Amino acid sequence: MMNTERKSAKALIPMLVFIILYLLTGLVLQASGAEMAFYQLPPPVAAFVGIIVAFIIFKGSIEQKADTFIEGCGDSNIIIMCLIYLLAGAFSTLAKASGGVESVVGIGLSLVPVRFLTGGVFLISSFLSLATGSSVGAITALGPIAIGLSSTGGTNPAMMLGALVGGAMFGDNLSIISDTNIAATRTQKIDMKDKFKLNIRMALPSAIITFFLFLFLAKPDGTPQISNISYNIVDILPYVFVFIAALAGVNVLVVLTGGVFFSTILLLTKTSFDLLNAGQLIWEGFTGMFEIFLLSMFIGGLSHMVEKEGGINWIISKIEKSIKSKRSAEVGIITLVSIADIAVANNTVAIIISGPIAKNMCSKYKIDPRRSASLLDTFACIFQGIIPYSAQVLIAAGFTNGAVCPLDIMPYLWYQFILLIFAVASVYIPYANPKGEWDYEKDLPKDSANSQKNLQANNL
Repeated sequence: MMNTERKSAKALIPMLVFIILYLLTGLVLQASGAEMAFYQLPPPVAAFVGIIVAFIIFKGSIEQKADTFIEGCGDSNIIIMCLIYLLAGAFSTLAKASGGVESVVGIGLSLVPVRFLTGGVFLISSFLSLATGSSVGAITALGPIAIGLSSTGGTNPAMMLGALVGGAMFGDNLSIISDTNIAATRTQKIDMKDKFKLNIRMALPSAIITFFLFLFLAKPDGTPQISNISYNIVDILPYVFVFIAALAGVNVLVVLTGGVFFSTILLLTKTSFDLLNAGQLIWEGFTGMFEIFLLSMFIGGLSHMVEKEGGINWIISKIEKSIKSKRSAEVGIITLVSIADIAVANNTVAIIISGPIAKNMCSKYKIDPRRSASLLDTFACIFQGIIPYSAQVLIAAGFTNGAVCPLDIMPYLWYQFILLIFAVASVYIPYANPKGEWDYEKDLPKDSANSQKNLQANNL
């Protein structure tokens, strides 16, 4: 439980060490011309330095500080979040190996008329990111195709890449297996389907407007040539299963376990893979999530130490000076996660940092945690898709071999800018607020038929 009295700015030093070390390393490497500069220093290493600082400057014995750190690492929400990461990684790896990614791209290219391919790339990127839970994965898979279509059809490559990145961020914001979504829902202790219902009210109209803008403002000068389109509708069924089951309210651990089983069966029936190969792919999926798994545990432990020393109370006390209402408290959450993402250039890390503070603000200012989760994920994705040094924009620009730089793409990141307008408007026009009231004492929706079940799940 959070210390409700102690307030200490000094307690924030370890967290600031983590953020500043990560940011400065990226800036220095960027200035020296290093490729993917902000991703050269693994975030868990920077977090580990912050943890060492916490052990040095905080009072108490080593054993007491270690107990506090381990208590934070072992928080039920941190453990559940880490398990979800592992299962999401396994599912994504299996589904990709069975041809799911290629089939999503193939279906999209076969359905979109060639004269509307910039809008089509936005649409395919959206579905691919939504299915796989990875904006970077969608950009990496579709990027070479998008640039090839741009060059053969006479379309502005920067505009084509803007459509690619925008679609990827749409899916990242909504996918139930996205690490940002997992972080936002677990730090706020809510169900994924609840956040999805709120986010789609902002994301869908933004995506529709963006799609039609690309459709009518980005027609190619020539006719792009598309060849070797192949797909199998069966390959995308695991994605459909996971998506529908999650929206139906099935426990996400059950959903992803079912997705892993479904994908394994599909892989074994349509390829020469055996159970041993499938097991190796599952392990590959697990290890692919190791960085974010370890970071979540490190930040969970560090945040608990900072919280116990009064650091979070100090932040909230400062934010309180500008908070006059629930609306201004929402602005505080938005500002917090946006600055965090601009600083660390990683939307998942930004949410993990901001989530505990946002959760405490929910209780204090009666903000529905479903709303705070929606705001955290939405604004983290907006800024991650805009800043020119994010992995998404850097990878997209890299497909042009220097012909297009990240700053050239920024004017065409229409989806992110439109979503920003809708998201800010939602603070003042409550069209994206959850239905029903929240029971802040039980930390559950009031009068929920599943309240007892959810309470038990939250106390696992």
